Amino acid sequence: MAKINMTLVKTPMPEQDPMVRNCNFSEVSTGYTHQMAVEEANRCLNCKHKPCVAGCPVNIDIPNFIKSIVNENIEEAYNIITKTNSLPAICGRVCPQESQCELPCVRGIKGEPVAIGRLERYVADYMMAKETFTTDVKKPSVKKNKKVAIVGSGPAGLAAASDLCDMGYDVTIFEALHKAGGVLVYGIPEFRLPKEIVRKEIERLITKGVKIMPNMVIGKTISIAELHDDEGFDAIFVGTGAGLPNFMNIPGENLNGVYSANEFLTRVNLMKAYDPAYDTPVYFGKHVAVVGGGNVAMDAARAAKRLGAEHVSIVYRRSEKEMPARVEEVHHAKQEGIDFHLLTNPTKILGEKGWVKGMECVKMQLSEPGPDGRRRPEVIPGSEYILDVSSVIIAIGTSPNPLIKNTTSGLETNKWGCIIADQETGQTTIPYIFAGGDVVTGAATVILAMGAGKKAASAIDKYLDK
Repeated sequence: MAKINMTLVKTPMPEQDPMVRNCNFSEVSTGYTHQMAVEEANRCLNCKHKPCVAGCPVNIDIPNFIKSIVNENIEEAYNIITKTNSLPAICGRVCPQESQCELPCVRGIKGEPVAIGRLERYVADYMMAKETFTTDVKKPSVKKNKKVAIVGSGPAGLAAASDLCDMGYDVTIFEALHKAGGVLVYGIPEFRLPKEIVRKEIERLITKGVKIMPNMVIGKTISIAELHDDEGFDAIFVGTGAGLPNFMNIPGENLNGVYSANEFLTRVNLMKAYDPAYDTPVYFGKHVAVVGGGNVAMDAARAAKRLGAEHVSIVYRRSEKEMPARVEEVHHAKQEGIDFHLLTNPTKILGEKGWVKGMECVKMQLSEPGPDGRRRPEVIPGSEYILDVSSVIIAIGTSPNPLIKNTTSGLETNKWGCIIADQETGQTTIPYIFAGGDVVTGAATVILAMGAGKKAASAIDKYLDK
């Protein structure tokens, strides 16, 4: 039996040098070696009450997959993970483990928690490196004579499709864009999530039997009702995410050189503006300001730096403590030379001949905590100043696209445009329609969307089995 490694800190993750990686789109973290993975796995106490499992939105049996790494049976570890998580290579990279599975880890009481995400990534990458990864897939043993449509191929849709396919349903994913993957391909940059990984995960799903129909804008190409009434889909899952960008509604947002983070990242990621072989225009100038403090803001700022911007600033109206971005992403951004203008809020974007030439900002201070415990930003009078920028990227959040709501009679949404769905089942106000992920909750995380997709898949099975 292996001896528990009582080292208080995680086994460090190998990374590219910051001043090298901020000029390329290769992955920042290069992953554990086998020796590193076994060393880190030996830090796990294999607790009987498994608090880490309760912290995982898809309830991976974490202690047992880590135990398999200790025993150097990586294939067994992969099989344990994929019992409940169909996208481990993706989740191992982009999930906020620090606020989920790693948060209640007992090793975190005195020192750092076990690096669960890094171990999950190692296992997935080990399996993905096999030539047979996309072809050696267990197909459903039982086929049910019922069809389910999945609208959207982001993490919620992919998770729902995988589970429903395993249950034996005839599953078809309808994707509005020309490539499947949703936010995984248009939103998250190559240096955080290589698109080849997403491609392989989706190819594996297709091998299992899921059909994918790209360039299908549900609500325009065909309606939800037509999918059900004319095309014979017995149930429909809507996982279209929250892709409609929010803006600040300040003067100058219509100037050339102002982007939503969605547009900017879609050009960079899905349309490969970073690759000279692709003729995708993306103008940003020498000085770029990114407004916002979430992961999307970090992604946009770090992408602009890699594309050649000389000076990139994050402008955020609260302090670093309140930033919703992962600590790791903020750390990486700082390492790569991104400036942070905290407690700062834009009031106007300045232009010349239709193009951005600057941004007027004010300094903020945080109020005393309100009834909800939050400290709200307040303007410091007389603190106005001009930030010298040639482009502005707005990354202050997104909302669901209203197209499906507007073309589906009886489908109710809340005041933010999110589809109203049962928290446990995902069932909407139309019984055969289920929904989950960002289209229900607003912008959240990949793993929470996957958890919603899995819950909906189980509920759809019960609904169709009546």
